[in-house]
Amino acid sequence: MRTVGRITGRLLAALAAVVGPIAVFLALIVATDGAGSGVVAWGTTLAVAAAAALWRGRRRTWRRRIVPFVPVVLAAALTATVCVPTVATARHYPPALPFVATQHWSLATGSRVAVYHYPPAAGGGRHPVPLVYLNGGPVRGISVLDHRFLQLLARQGYDVYAYEQAGGGRSDLLPMDQYSITRSVADLGAFVERLGKGRVDVVGFSSGAVVLTRALADPAVSAHFHRAVIAEPGPVDGPTAHLSGNKGRPSAHGIAPAMTGPRSTHRPRYAVAFGLMRLGLLRPDTGLVGQAEGDNAFTAADLGSDTASGYCAKDAHRIPVEDTPDNFSFSAAASLRVQQTIKDSPSIAPRLKRSNTPAMLMLAECTSQVRAWETTVLADDPAIQRTQYMPGVGHHMWNGLDDNDQRAATVISDFLQDRPAPLPNYPTRADIPAFLRAHK
Repeated sequence: MRTVGRITGRLLAALAAVVGPIAVFLALIVATDGAGSGVVAWGTTLAVAAAAALWRGRRRTWRRRIVPFVPVVLAAALTATVCVPTVATARHYPPALPFVATQHWSLATGSRVAVYHYPPAAGGGRHPVPLVYLNGGPVRGISVLDHRFLQLLARQGYDVYAYEQAGGGRSDLLPMDQYSITRSVADLGAFVERLGKGRVDVVGFSSGAVVLTRALADPAVSAHFHRAVIAEPGPVDGPTAHLSGNKGRPSAHGIAPAMTGPRSTHRPRYAVAFGLMRLGLLRPDTGLVGQAEGDNAFTAADLGSDTASGYCAKDAHRIPVEDTPDNFSFSAAASLRVQQTIKDSPSIAPRLKRSNTPAMLMLAECTSQVRAWETTVLADDPAIQRTQYMPGVGHHMWNGLDDNDQRAATVISDFLQDRPAPLPNYPTRADIPAFLRAHK
């Protein structure tokens, strides 16, 4: 028993000798913000661990002095994997889509964005007001699933334009400190001006709905809008971001099969970088992983259960593939940066209350959004003329399942054409307290 105890003690000591330097390395990564691709933390850790090994072996024979260096070498090898890029460090943009041309527009703000145009189908009724689509993310490329929905709107006579926000998809990157919700709103205004077709209808989904809502609170930007569709908005300002509470009916989060495919987070470098960024321990512009490298590394599988949270529980085992691997693009660091600027921003309620752009709010039954984020927009924007509560769908309301795309297109089209709503106007502002109580 004593022999077993001694062996166990030695194994634990050896394990501690390896884990200790790794813990020091991670602490130094945080302290140095990943300076020099993590090499500063690695070199410092190696020096400290080597000095400690020398101290432990100072009274041993020269052969036994080597023993304390074994865990140092092992720890150095393990931590070195965090310092070595395994993808290109210069941005590799997605290839061109086979079904739509990619244009690149330089905006007055300095952003250079990828633009997609779906003209109205020939032979049908053409709507005179152009339609601009703002996708979710933030700082994510437009998925193939969303492109299909835009094609559906074009077949119904809409002149559809969409652009990937700066840093997303095929749009050029910005310096990390230039990503902000204010820049996103300015880019929207600059895009509509660059379009040069007068006032436009705008559909904003998820974080795109946040950009749209904040644009409605900016008279200089909203002057370019004809009508606005706010679909499943996230928090629009700091006070709203701190709200918590009930969400929608159960989503597929936690019950859908795990996403398949390669994950950057299975590699130590990106697991450490994205994990510490998510925890707020590394800045988005960390020296550990550059923005371009992070964009190249991040995969759809890295989103994990976030994708499942966009669908109803009943759809857990038939969630569609939203995107192709070569089209998928998401800048985790820039997204966190934009989200932080929203959390740090003051209330937009005083300005939003002066909005006069006719608007519609779309809510999903199985949303993963906090309901108070959505109802705050309804309460503060007096120009919201109708709310459409979409039964049987999750956060990603147009998703290619059943007739969900057509139902969403009908709701949007009826509002933009000022036709009677296909669904009850629910919830109204008076319904908000009861609506929030009902979603527990």
